[in-house]
Amino acid sequence: MAKKVASLLLEINAIKIRPNDPFTWASGWKSPIYCDNRLSLSHPQARTYIKHALCAKIQEQFEGVEAIVGVATAGIPQGALIADALGIPFAYVRSKPKGHGMTNMIEGELKSGAKVVVVEDLISTGGSSLKAAEALKEAGIEVMGMLAIFTYGFDLSVNNFKEAGIPLVTLSNYNAMLELALEKDYIQANDLESLKSWRTSPSEWGK
Repeated sequence: MAKKVASLLLEINAIKIRPNDPFTWASGWKSPIYCDNRLSLSHPQARTYIKHALCAKIQEQFEGVEAIVGVATAGIPQGALIADALGIPFAYVRSKPKGHGMTNMIEGELKSGAKVVVVEDLISTGGSSLKAAEALKEAGIEVMGMLAIFTYGFDLSVNNFKEAGIPLVTLSNYNAMLELALEKDYIQANDLESLKSWRTSPSEWGK
């Protein structure tokens, strides 16, 4: 599944790999890859496969889930698709409380103690995802785990989820994507060392 999802994302250009012309993230990190999983929503075949794969992971890993919660903004459509397919409630968490009206951070109706799975499209450091999970916990919601389409697999994110005690399940990951990209000639063998070194030390890569 990891390679199948990576293949779909590469085919629709949701994953762009530029080791010699890196992207710059908001954090200032240089990156040889840019991943925009929101593009999958515009491609019915990829969207449907990812939806079914995410549903299968939930049924395998999170028995007894009572609601799906998306993380704004990219986790909202994926979460809504899953909740609809599974026939269970959906809600989402804002990055910060709404500045007017009810000033909600959590939008939707969740019962106290509800068992939920939080959905993201992409995991980098895990900071925003874990902030959403913490907001749910503070509201009396039981967070069973986090589900995402893709993760870079940074040690920082692995440690962050471990410390938070929240299981992370993803459909695909950086290492599987690199293997597939090499097989299908999206990258060359002489790019591999640089691409692998970025995953292990992203803050220092490219300096």
